[in-house]
Amino acid sequence: MAKMMGPRFKQCRRLGLNVIGHPKAMDRASKGTARNDKKLSDYGTQLLEKQRLRAYYGVMERQFKSYVQKAIKSKDISGDVLLFTLESRLDNLVYRMGVASSIRQARQMVNHGHILVNGQKVDIPSYIVKVGDKVTLKEASRKNPIFEDNFINRPGFNVPYLELDEENYSAVYTRLPKREELPIEINEQLVIEFYSKLVK
Repeated sequence: MAKMMGPRFKQCRRLGLNVIGHPKAMDRASKGTARNDKKLSDYGTQLLEKQRLRAYYGVMERQFKSYVQKAIKSKDISGDVLLFTLESRLDNLVYRMGVASSIRQARQMVNHGHILVNGQKVDIPSYIVKVGDKVTLKEASRKNPIFEDNFINRPGFNVPYLELDEENYSAVYTRLPKREELPIEINEQLVIEFYSKLVK
């Protein structure tokens, strides 16, 4: 299975944005290391925003493009549809609920069968969680000190669209998020514009 690899801090410095949420990711950033330190064309600006959004959610190009195609063809605001689809991925919600310290770790947890959706094991990180679904860390996995520590000391995300049950290491996806609730610094309209000429 293809996945995004490579040094994460270096990727953040190159993109000029902390796309992994680590507090030290940009410590070594200096002027001239980011792509947007130089004047970019309209195409270059759109490309950079696309790369940033892909990096936020750790999605490969082929799958990301399919999300964009569906968003453009929808009757709702394309940028919102794209973001809500990415936010509804199982690996992302596992990260948001706090049992994983990063998207990469969340994806690995899902792949290894540590996560249940509505009581059933789901090992597909790109699985789209529906509103009302319950995401749970499998009971046997709660003894893992890494997962336990993650959940107890989870980052202070404000996730109003997740209803946490700390005792049972679970969360219910109560509703789709509002755009302003997403902790990402992205101009999603530039991403839609980047692909609009490619999508028929």
